[in-house]
Amino acid sequence: MTDLIRRRPLLSGILALLTLFIIVSAFPIIPETKQAVVVRFGKPDRILGATRAGINFRIPFAETIVWIDKRVQSVDMDRQQVLSTDQRRLEVDAFARYRIVDPLLMYIRARDEDRLQAALVPILGSEIRNELGQQQFAALLSPERQGVMENVRRNLDGVAAQYGARIIDVRIKQADLPSGSPLESAFERMQTARQQEARSIRAEGAKRAQIIRAESDAQAARVYANAFGKDADFYEFYRAMQSYQTTFLGDGGQAPTAGTNIILSPDNDYLKEFTGRGR
Repeated sequence: MTDLIRRRPLLSGILALLTLFIIVSAFPIIPETKQAVVVRFGKPDRILGATRAGINFRIPFAETIVWIDKRVQSVDMDRQQVLSTDQRRLEVDAFARYRIVDPLLMYIRARDEDRLQAALVPILGSEIRNELGQQQFAALLSPERQGVMENVRRNLDGVAAQYGARIIDVRIKQADLPSGSPLESAFERMQTARQQEARSIRAEGAKRAQIIRAESDAQAARVYANAFGKDADFYEFYRAMQSYQTTFLGDGGQAPTAGTNIILSPDNDYLKEFTGRGR
């Protein structure tokens, strides 16, 4: 053996590398995040790394390995339009999170993860359209759609189970009105509805204000009547002071504008409270 290495070092090096490659290939290392389907002559034979990671064994050249991710993965739906039951259009962009729980079944049905995602994308879009298409336009823009998305998750999970996957969650990333005339008309309808609501609120407020004002006036009248019944002179004096304030200072308590004059005789009955003759 030593003589062979000395006589043919190049051939010996090639044989050593080939031996090392066979040894490395025979003992693959399965990481924590992966599991592997061992395929023997095109037929799936067993799963490596399903329960524990580390060094495993396979037959070189006779068995190949298909790596499958254990972690949660996501699949994005193509942006598409959804028609609500009241004939309103909405552009929806959604995604689903899933995990491969049966790698052997996944390999048999889809062969690899890329094909699995390619199979789930149209199914996700179809389920989104079917479920959202059964809802009112307002419900699609409200928190109520969370229950709708749970229905989408359950339906999609039933299909994904056929590929050895489990759907964990389905969410809408973005939901917008189509640009152009539909968006403008929807905005106008929303603006008109809010204006009508504002007018209704203002009308109700004015109605309640009138009721409160009428009740206040009635209560004030009762107070004045009681005061007049107890002390007529004081009531007359109080009303005269109110009249003087309105006449000489105005409703806001400010002096009249320049150029306004009031001419009265000192003997005028209106000024009797100033002379004390009404006492």
